[in-house]
Amino acid sequence: MNSKAPADRSGQGPVKSLDRKLVEIRADPSVRTFILADAKDADMAYGVRAPGPRYWLSAQGARPARFSPEVWTREEFGYRNLPEFLDIIREIVRQGVVDIMLMSPYVNDLLTIQEGLFRNSPVTPAARANDTTDIWAVRHGCYTAEPSRPFRTASIDQIQCGRVECDRGGTDPGFPGANLGLYSLTFLNDPDRDREMLLAYKAFREEAERKGFRHFLEVFDPNVPTGLSPEKLGEFINDQILRTLAGVPEAGRPLFLKIVYHGPRALEELVQYDPRMIVGILGGSAGTTYDAFLLLHEAQRHGARVALYGRKINHAEHQLAFIEMLRLITEGRIGPEEAVRAYHGVLEALRIRPRRTLEEDLQLTDPVLRADRTGRRRAMWEVHDPDPAGTGVKRGESLGGEKTAAATGPGASGDSPVAATAPATARGSKPVDFDCMTPEQRRDYHLERLRRRYGGG
Repeated sequence: MNSKAPADRSGQGPVKSLDRKLVEIRADPSVRTFILADAKDADMAYGVRAPGPRYWLSAQGARPARFSPEVWTREEFGYRNLPEFLDIIREIVRQGVVDIMLMSPYVNDLLTIQEGLFRNSPVTPAARANDTTDIWAVRHGCYTAEPSRPFRTASIDQIQCGRVECDRGGTDPGFPGANLGLYSLTFLNDPDRDREMLLAYKAFREEAERKGFRHFLEVFDPNVPTGLSPEKLGEFINDQILRTLAGVPEAGRPLFLKIVYHGPRALEELVQYDPRMIVGILGGSAGTTYDAFLLLHEAQRHGARVALYGRKINHAEHQLAFIEMLRLITEGRIGPEEAVRAYHGVLEALRIRPRRTLEEDLQLTDPVLRADRTGRRRAMWEVHDPDPAGTGVKRGESLGGEKTAAATGPGASGDSPVAATAPATARGSKPVDFDCMTPEQRRDYHLERLRRRYGGG
């Protein structure tokens, strides 16, 4: 992808983990380094429902809201308000486990520009740079059922500095807002509509290059029937991506891709095409916790190096613990099934009632993942330690800045994490060797650590 794109120019303090990881992945596409993003941009799609259900709030607790008792109660309404939503974003950014926080331009203005939330954070702020009609998911609307049309509410300047036009005449090239945006395309196998979509992307891309604005490219599946069978959809999307980007010089290319996971074959054929192109997957619908964890595990195993989860995080009973599990999975320190059990253990310790029983939450309901589980072959992609000689090259970090040793060897299959070494539990103590632990021991280790972190008894 665009290896010459400038780093985050927003003057947000220390080097962002995203920039460091992009360098590592480009240097060695087989490295285990993985980029996690929390997509908190649902207010560009859902309106009142966007902040998500109120069964989990941040440590700040409930924010004031007026509900007339003769009409309904707040519990009957059931959704967070925007202040509660912002509190959760603040908490996740301070946790420091995700690499990117994706927001609407308005929330970016509130938190990035006005509040300076990301100024001393390793997390990179990003904003949704366009809102095609297929994400206009308002109640009682019909937009999502109609062929997608391009549309862009916010300008690049508004994302970068919160105004229609930024002052670009000074010596300081930085802006207080986000300097990274998500741009989405929806191909419909229709020449007129797809041409319209690509013309809008061309205009955005050229403006972004002139203004030094970085972007990553999201490609949705068609939102209306196209005449394509489901088994051909992955090939259609792959070819559309490669054909589109073949006309884009390196200076204007996206940092990475965000696509639907269509199974190992579709992902691997796209990943192998160009080692410079970083491929990521989107989370999709909420599903079970096992769906979410296994999707991440399988996507990484087959070559993805980025994952953007929205509803899967926002609908979790405890978002911080859920995100921590995602990171442990990408580091090879715990398998998907172990992670579900450990996550439920944290909920139990915190006396949070899960929406599903453990048995229900261990069910695999995603049809693509279920198909992938039958007739599985060995993964094409392997992940390696970027510092096998022990030269001290910086690796990924878990919650609280704990340094983690790299995983080595081929991508794990099933729920067996690759060999990895945990951080020392105390200064001077011997690091925990996860490769010598049973799945139950690994689960109990992480469960106890998370209980201590989140205050469980």
